Order: sequence, then structure tokens, then C-alpha cells
Amino acid sequence: MNHYKMTNEKALRYLLAGIASLAVVHALGRFSFTPLLPYFIRDNMLTISQGADLATVNYLGYLIGALLAVRYSGPKFIKKCLVIGLLGNVLVTIAQCFVPQFESLLLLRFLNGITNGIVFVLAPALLLEWFITNNKPQLSGLVYFGVAGGLLAGGLLVDSTATFFQAEQRWIPVAIISLLLATYSITQFVNIQVERPDYKDKDQRLTHNSALFDRRSTPLFLSYIGAGLGYILPMTFLPTLAHDMMSEDSIWITNVWAITSFSCLISIPVWNWIGHRFGDRFALIYTYILQALGVASVLLNPSGTGVIACAILVGNGFLGSVMCTQRLARYFQPHQGPRLSAALIAIYAGSQLIGPWLAKLWIEHGGTLLQSFVVGLGAFIWGLFWTWRTPKT
Repeated sequence: MNHYKMTNEKALRYLLAGIASLAVVHALGRFSFTPLLPYFIRDNMLTISQGADLATVNYLGYLIGALLAVRYSGPKFIKKCLVIGLLGNVLVTIAQCFVPQFESLLLLRFLNGITNGIVFVLAPALLLEWFITNNKPQLSGLVYFGVAGGLLAGGLLVDSTATFFQAEQRWIPVAIISLLLATYSITQFVNIQVERPDYKDKDQRLTHNSALFDRRSTPLFLSYIGAGLGYILPMTFLPTLAHDMMSEDSIWITNVWAITSFSCLISIPVWNWIGHRFGDRFALIYTYILQALGVASVLLNPSGTGVIACAILVGNGFLGSVMCTQRLARYFQPHQGPRLSAALIAIYAGSQLIGPWLAKLWIEHGGTLLQSFVVGLGAFIWGLFWTWRTPKT
């Protein structure tokens, strides 16, 4: 009984550490840039084109970080690299508080992406192995509360402190919260031990001898391209689009990111339950449908109503896509572990890298930000098509 209680206590601490780490690197360090961008534009610190460049270089760094995580996901390196990545991410966020120059921000957003990619791969992968080893796999999906909760906290933090800061100083509240959360996560991660001696040699042979892309998993990997490309335009530019389409005194301008984030937050236990009850493939199909409807709503109804519908539906579905894809892939290839997670994140990062770049090209050739969302709609349809082709068992 004491052992059971101790295991439950460790599970809670480690889960909270994982939640905090994803909040730091992905929600605060990365996606706080989305609600901050309209303020940076208003402060004449950045233009919309420069914002797209910063988003693109950040996603390039994210891709490189995920690929580095493939190399350093082994048991000898995973904790050390996770801690270094988390600490580096916080230091980059702190540095952004003092840097208004666009050229310097390009480097910092690139470094933010690298450290984010490392932590976003290694933290869930390490926790997933620990939860499976301790017979608690149902908790693995809950780590993504860090993304949703951090998105909500970051948006509220940015908007509630907007009147107190200008330009680069708007990063200060984000940096303070990130430092506190990262400190807690690091103190917990250093204590995690994952040992499966009965299977270690077998798992290593299987991992090295097995291909990541096989008949069952290839359609799932292809669908994940649609997930990454589809969600990145709303999650990068939706608040900016709201500023363009609504009057300055509209209550929705300052709340569109909070609505998106809250939709993410409440959807996590729902998709977690649907995936366990009806299967992750079933849940994944409906995450793509909801997100496609969200992007279509703002394209067909370019008004405040369309923006809010997009915020709710895309926010509701995108973390479900991440969670269900990760679990379904591991179900197909249970011996791959962190290597599989890293490959999925690399695909996700590579596809989302294209979105802001395409938006920038479209705007520079006379198009509008809204019209560029057509790319996102097509991406979600692509993801839905390949998910249908993913085997049911």
C-alpha cells in the first residue's frame, strides 16, 4: 500500500513537472508571441511581414530541435538534454525582454525554437515511458494540459499587462512565470528513473532494426503533415486577424486568444476519454473535422463571428490531434519510444514551418492574411483523408 501511494505521489509530481515544462517552452516561450504580435505592430516594433519571418525562423528551430532530440533520446542523454533545453529556453525568453532589434530577435526566436523542440519531444517521451513502466499509461495525454493551460495563462498575462509595458518589455511577465515553472520542472525531472531491464536488450534490438515508416504507420505520418500545416496559421495570426477585422473597442479583440486557449484546455480530457473509449483513430478523425470547420467558418464568414468560431473549433481540435496521433503511433510501434515521438514532432515542425512562409509570400504579392487561411483548410482536409486510410487496428 505504501509503495502504491508513493507511486501515485510521484506520478502527480512528474505529471505536474511535464505540464509546467510544456507551458514554459511551447505555450509561453513560443505561443505568447501570437497575442504579443498585434501589440508589437502597434508599438511600431515589428511589421506583419517581420512577424511572419520571426514565426518561420522559430518553426525552423523547432524542427532542428526535434531532430536533435532523435539523436539524444537515449537513456544516457534524455534527462540531461531535457534540463539543458528547458533552462536554455527560459534564458532566451529573458533575453527577449531587452532586445527590440529585428535581426537579434531572429536569432533569439530561432534558439527558442530549438530548445522548444528538444523539450517538447523529450519531456512527454520520458514521462510516457515512466507512466507505462508504472502501469499508468492513461495519464500520458494529460501532460498536454501544459500547452493548453499555458496558452490561456499566456494570453491573459499579455493582455492584462499590456498597459504597463511597451515594445520588448512586454516579454517581462512571461519571462518571470517561465522562470518559476522551469525551476519546479527541473527539480522533478532529475529524479525520474526509467528502467525496464527485462526488455532493455530486446527493445534496443527492435528499435534499431525496425523502420519508423511501415504499412500501418505511413498514412498516420502523412496525416500529421496536415495537422502541423493546418493549425499553424490560426495559432500564429488569429489575434492579428481579429485586430484587422474588428473595431478597436470590440471586447473580442482582447479575448480571442483566451477563447482559443480555453477551448484547448477543456478539450484535453474530452479527447483523452474519447480516445480511450472509442479508439484514438476515431477521435483523430473528428479533431480534423472540427479544425477544418473552424478555418472554413472564418473564410466563409469574415467577421467577428467567423473569427470566434475559428478560435473555438481550431482550439478545440489541435491538441487532440497531437495527443491521439502520438498514442496511435505508439500503439502501432510500441518498441520505438522516444525515437517515434521525435520523428512525429519533426514531421509536425517541418509542415508548420511552411505556413507562415506561404502567408508572407501571399501578402507580399497583394493577397490578404485572411486569404492565406485557405492553405490551412486544405491541410486539414489532407489530414482527414490520410487518417481515414490509417488501419483501424
